[in-house]
Amino acid sequence: MTVVQLPHTIDLAIIGAGPQALTLVTHLLQKKKAMAERLLVFDPSGTWMDHWQQQFVRLEIPHLRSPAVHHPDPNAFALRRFAESRPEELVPPYDLPGTRLFADFCQEVVQRWQLQNRVVKATVTKLTPLTAGPRSGFHLQLSGGREIRAHRVVLATGGGRRQLPQWVEQIPPGYPPDRLCHSTQIDLRGLHLRGERILILGGGLTSGHLAVGAIERGAAVVLMSRRQLYEKLFDADPGWLGPKYLKGFWAEPDWCKRLEMIMTARNGGSMTPAMLTRLRRLSDRGQLTFYERCQVAQAAWDGQSWQIRCSTAGQHDCLQNQRLDRIWLATGSYLDAAEEPLLSQVGQYFSPIVVNGLPVLDEYLRWPGCELFIMGGLAALQVGPTARNLSGAIQASNRIVPALLKPRGIPWTGANPVASADH
Repeated sequence: MTVVQLPHTIDLAIIGAGPQALTLVTHLLQKKKAMAERLLVFDPSGTWMDHWQQQFVRLEIPHLRSPAVHHPDPNAFALRRFAESRPEELVPPYDLPGTRLFADFCQEVVQRWQLQNRVVKATVTKLTPLTAGPRSGFHLQLSGGREIRAHRVVLATGGGRRQLPQWVEQIPPGYPPDRLCHSTQIDLRGLHLRGERILILGGGLTSGHLAVGAIERGAAVVLMSRRQLYEKLFDADPGWLGPKYLKGFWAEPDWCKRLEMIMTARNGGSMTPAMLTRLRRLSDRGQLTFYERCQVAQAAWDGQSWQIRCSTAGQHDCLQNQRLDRIWLATGSYLDAAEEPLLSQVGQYFSPIVVNGLPVLDEYLRWPGCELFIMGGLAALQVGPTARNLSGAIQASNRIVPALLKPRGIPWTGANPVASADH
């Protein structure tokens, strides 16, 4: 890993080195190569795509859910060309890239665009506007006491905060921390689970990967979801990847109605048909038990195992009197601009309209009144339901890049953001 020399001031600071950031940088350099020397990326790992890749490795996810045309390179066919000598790593019928193939491709993208030395190994702990003016820039406080100023900042840090059920907060302290974990805390590779019984909560694809991994290690799994499990190939209907649905979404001036469209399109967690078929086979073998339309109401650790009371205990036995060694929460994450630490100071200077935690940005995905740009799920009101996905990263880049190529301080599109024209 190359050590990056930290200047006093940089034109563009990008916070996060995941797929959103990599997509933005390649799309920016495609338009203007000279921008490479005017930007720095800040990430705790010091390398591109580290957190993303670790998530896939920890949960032993064999391939992506997005087709091969969605990736960080500006050329939509670049991944297919890269895979010509490895066609078996594209999963039919939609050419879903294998995890290793995608990781190798992203490293090739980094090298081809000569981005190896653009990532600073540091956590941005505080982001503060220098003044209340649109051209003022930002002060970034970094881990280790370092500081830097940036004229413009892009926040591309990922998927939000862990979503925990309310009953978790009511559990008395004293249980072993490894016996109740959110999916983001689990690394299947180091676990020995033979003879254990594990409760996994959640109806999304992550819960399926956890169930398969636990069963392969000798555990019996109870999979509980608050609604009936259902099949869906992608996170959202493919119509959301182009103008079929997005044209109407962008034409909608009411932000609350846009939020409803996002929620309806994503509709919570879902399983791919292949995963649900695999889980049903494990159920037929007696290795997996489904409890659908059911929720945990209370949990207590008795010193050796979990005792669970579910919300429908009066209707059936469910988990009453069953020994459970672990509880895994595949309950996802939530997005709330008010709870994003790096936005707290910015929000004091520049206050956007916020709809259910999502800020109203301008057409360039810029925080109102300053040169801070937002990527990922927090930009969903402008980008659409796939904002946090690879396709959303491409759409976000197409909006942000034109603003970065112009002089700083492009005027805010109007006093009333609802009336601003989204394209």
